[in-house]
Amino acid sequence: MNQVAEKKEGALAVNMFEADAAQGAQNISQEDLALPFLKILGQLSPEVNKRDGKYVEGAEPGKIINTVTNQLYDNIDIIPCHYKRQYIEWQDRGQSTGAPVAIHEADSDIVSQTTRGKDYKDRLPNGNYLDNTANHFVLFCGDNPGTALISMKSTQLKVSRKWNSMMMGIKMQGKNGLFTPPTYSHIYNLKTVQMSNDKGTWFGWDVSKVGPVTDKNLYDMAKTFAVSVGKGETEAKFNSDESETKQPY
Repeated sequence: MNQVAEKKEGALAVNMFEADAAQGAQNISQEDLALPFLKILGQLSPEVNKRDGKYVEGAEPGKIINTVTNQLYDNIDIIPCHYKRQYIEWQDRGQSTGAPVAIHEADSDIVSQTTRGKDYKDRLPNGNYLDNTANHFVLFCGDNPGTALISMKSTQLKVSRKWNSMMMGIKMQGKNGLFTPPTYSHIYNLKTVQMSNDKGTWFGWDVSKVGPVTDKNLYDMAKTFAVSVGKGETEAKFNSDESETKQPY
């Protein structure tokens, strides 16, 4: 009897919610929403430090985290929707507000104004530094799919280029011959692998192709997001803690 009552109560709640769908959110625009970052946790990430206010239960180096929901992943299936590379200008930690000083487009001549510092960062005359950042706007799959941003820089730029080559290398036979399908036509699995050089050890991205999208709803969601980002309706709001993976170099 209790089970039947619970089912009826649940069904009633869904019907009521559907009848009032989207009420209360009329004034919420893209400007009022936070686009999550999918980032890799490192040894120095605050989410793995139990004494830090940003600590997340179960977080450990090498896991992937959604910076809005704090959901953790060992690996995640995603659909790439839009790609954009930018030069992000930062102040040094301790001076910075946590937000970029400026964001420069990839075709900007700002790089010509930089010199390589002793810390291997590209420094501007004002003392700020530039991060060459590859931004992958994605739709993550699962029971509750959603949009997110993956920012790759430094050692991860090589991974980004490889991923872009994978996407551009896909060819399909159409009525007019071979064509390159949209990036959001295929699903990729992202996981983390340990990397190292003479400066230290860290976790980086590893990307593999899963296959074409078979769910029309997912495809439509990915296409809508791609169009929104392409029109500039959805933009990333960078934060030094949210967007970057803390690395020991």
